Order: sequence, then C-alpha cells, then structure tokens
Amino acid sequence: MQQLMKMNPRDTVAVALRPIQAGEELHFDDQMLLIQQDIPQGHKIALVDFAPEAIITKYGYPIGHATEAIQRGQWVHTHNIKTNLAGEEEYEYLPDIHPVTYPKRELTFDGYRRKNGKVGIRNDLYIVPTVGCVNGIAEQMLSTFKSLHPDLGAFDNITVLKHPYGCSQLGDDHRMTRSILLDAVKHPNAGGVLVFGLGCENNIVTEFRNMMGDYDDSRVKFLVAQEVGDEVEAGMALLEELYVAAQDDHREPIPVSELNVGLKCGGSDGFSGITANPLLGAFSDFLISQGGTSVLTEVPEMFGAEKMLMARAENREVFEQTVSLINNFKQYFLSYGEPVYENPSPGNKAGGISTLEDKSLGCTQKAGTSPVVDVLQYGEKLRKKGLSLLQAPGNDLVASSALAASDCHLVLFTTGRGTPFGSFVPTVKIATNNDIFANKKHWMDFNAGSLLESSMAEVLEQFITYVVSVASGQKTRNEQNDVRELAIFKTGVTL
Repeated sequence: MQQLMKMNPRDTVAVALRPIQAGEELHFDDQMLLIQQDIPQGHKIALVDFAPEAIITKYGYPIGHATEAIQRGQWVHTHNIKTNLAGEEEYEYLPDIHPVTYPKRELTFDGYRRKNGKVGIRNDLYIVPTVGCVNGIAEQMLSTFKSLHPDLGAFDNITVLKHPYGCSQLGDDHRMTRSILLDAVKHPNAGGVLVFGLGCENNIVTEFRNMMGDYDDSRVKFLVAQEVGDEVEAGMALLEELYVAAQDDHREPIPVSELNVGLKCGGSDGFSGITANPLLGAFSDFLISQGGTSVLTEVPEMFGAEKMLMARAENREVFEQTVSLINNFKQYFLSYGEPVYENPSPGNKAGGISTLEDKSLGCTQKAGTSPVVDVLQYGEKLRKKGLSLLQAPGNDLVASSALAASDCHLVLFTTGRGTPFGSFVPTVKIATNNDIFANKKHWMDFNAGSLLESSMAEVLEQFITYVVSVASGQKTRNEQNDVRELAIFKTGVTL
C-alpha cells in the first residue's frame, strides 16, 4: 500500500495515507523524503521548501499560502498555511468542459411509478406538520399507526417530518418553510401524506392546500387539529384511508435514467478528496451518461473552487446563474458581519483539511466532470437531466433536506469522521477511509477507503450495484436505524 499520495503532478504537498513518524525516510516521486515531524493520517507533507507567503498547491490548484518558512518533509496545516481568499471576485466565462462519459447500459431499478408519471424509490408514509406546535401529536399518531400495522403494509417507512417552524415567521423564512414542506408532500417517494396543522399558524392549511396545485387526493389528506374534537382519532382515520389506498402499490422495473441523486459530504477529512468524493464524481458522470440526474449543493463549500464549476456551465446563462449563486451566498455571510472564508470545522481540521480552498477543491469532486446544466434556488424542484447546482448552505441536515426537497430520490453522503443522521429520503453514507467504516458499521453503508487498494473502475462497479439495490428497496443504515429528519433553512427574525 502506498504511504503518500499526490493528487496532481503540479502539487507541492502530498497526503499521508497512514500516520507517519518524524525521522522516517520515504521513497516518493523518485526521491527520498525525510519526514521532519509527526504527520497524522490524512494530513499534508511539504514536498518542497516554502518561503513565507509562497503558494501551496493541492489538486493542481492553490489551497493557500505559507505563513512562515516550511521545510520539505514538514507538516503543512493550519499552523503554517492560510487561505488566499478574501472578498468578492470578478468572474469571466471561460468554458472548459471535458466530460468523462460511460457507455450506455440497459440498467434498471425496481421503483414505484406514480399517477403523475414521476418515479419513487420508496413507498413512504409522511406526516407533515405545517407548524411545529403539532409535532408531538403527530408522533402520537405515528406510534399508534405502527402499533396497529407493525409491518406498515405497502409502506416502506412512516416518518413525521418534524420542524420548529410554520409560525412566527415573515418574508423569506415563511416562504422557505412553506416551499420545503410543499416539496416534501409532492415528493415521488411518498406513497401517502397526511398534512397536519394546528389552525392558527401563519402556514395555515387552507392556503397550503391551495398552493399544492394538482395532487392525488387519495394519497394526500389534510387535518386541522383545532377543527376536530379528538385530533389523534381523526388523524388515525385519515392514515387508515392512506393505508388502504396504497395496498396494491408495487415495484416495477424503471430505467436508471429516471434516478435523481443528491451529492453531499459532511465530517470530511483528508481522505475525502482522495477516495469518496472522486467515487461520487465518477458515479455522477456514469449516471448522467445513462440519462440520469445529480445535484451538487453546499454553496459555501464551492468558494475557492467556483471557477472550475463556472467553466463547466453549458452556456452563458448557466454561468451567470452560477455567479449569482456564489455572490449571493457571500453577501449572506457579509450581511451578518461574518467571515466568508472560515468554513472548515474543527472536525475537518482534525481530519487534515486546512483551508476553505482545500475543502472546496475536494468537495466539488463529487460533481465529476459533466457540464452544469441548471442552477436551482432553495426549494425549487429539478427541471433538467444532468448536473444541477442547488442553493443551500453546507450544514448537513439543511443541505440534505434541500436535496431531498428538490426531488432527489436519495442522498449520497461522504464522510471521514462519521455521522448517524439521515434525511427523509434514503441517505447513503460512504466512508472515506477503512477505519471509520470498520468502527462505525452501524452508520456506514459503503467503504470508499477500498480505493487505496483497488482501482476506481472496480470500486465504481461495486458502487453502481449498491446504489441500484438501494433504489430497488434495500434499506440504508439511516432507515434501518429509524433516523429520518427534516431541517429547514432560516435567515430572518422570529416574531
């Protein structure tokens, strides 16, 4: 097994694939490298001498500059490197699109064809509170339903999409709450939905229902707690109607071209940009080659790598939309007086990520090489096949919920530090390294750490098989653990 990895021939640092001790001599890049300091696994080692202010390169691009003299063989991390990013930038449309394509395959998964023609990979039952006040009552309904139908009948899961909002909100916050909840109600993974309100909230049920547009009234029911005597009894009656309506639902072969996947990372480490994120990039390119769809979000984790995405915009209109996506999110930070470029979390830094460029260049590898065909605002649903960008923050729960709301059937989530959470759609946890996969088997679904011993072609084929099995009904760890959550973006005041 190799001990160091350089991501690009232009790189001036390498990543330690195991803990390396001071004094070790390693043969790398056709020369001997004397290690000057202990280097944790996933962290960077200087391959050249750096003077103060010298640019440091990883993934073939600058990830910051040295804040002091660094000798060849020394540890490069937050103590001696700083971001090059500052303020807003001017962008120019310089197309540079070289997609990796894969041969077409007659590949299918077993999914649910809905009445409106859309496809789901789950037949889930959702209870959707319009306001946080009724979360507890909704949980009582869920518990009672599961006691009466422990096998759930034709449903795969039953979930209360709990959230604290729906009242005391104005402007964009009210709009975003309503949009995400509407998106969830209309998600093709939902085989039945009970929309449950209190009766005096801002997000009132009658207005919510009027905004639904066309919907299947045999699969979407509405209840207002203040308008009935026993809301649990009334809710159970409606859930029983949904249970009966779904009894004949069945899976059928669906072309993989109808699969929508969200691309997400969290608890990233120094291996994220080496193993799991490149694997997702290869899978995204494969899926798009088959006519499918992938979505990249986490806008703050595009900062420092945004020019690469802009160069892949399929036309000037998409380029301009991408520029707005980036600049509007920078303005969001600045409007609160917060720094734009201090994104890496303590866990990221412990795992070997030093600057935002370091994080972003690794993060955006999840999007592979395909052209960017569309840019979605928060709460918007997918419009085009191919790779889309979605407005949402880096926060794991908020971003994954936004991906689900956009009509992603599942979220592919890479992690080097580990996390147990799941969105309200299947959330596939891809381990970046062997250790986290071994230590957290009850959280992890797939081990991308195997890429350190196996070829990308081999691991990609295994991953394609696994994703198709999940789309066909195999439960992910978050589903097995009964962890399914919704988180909604908030930017304004609370009344």
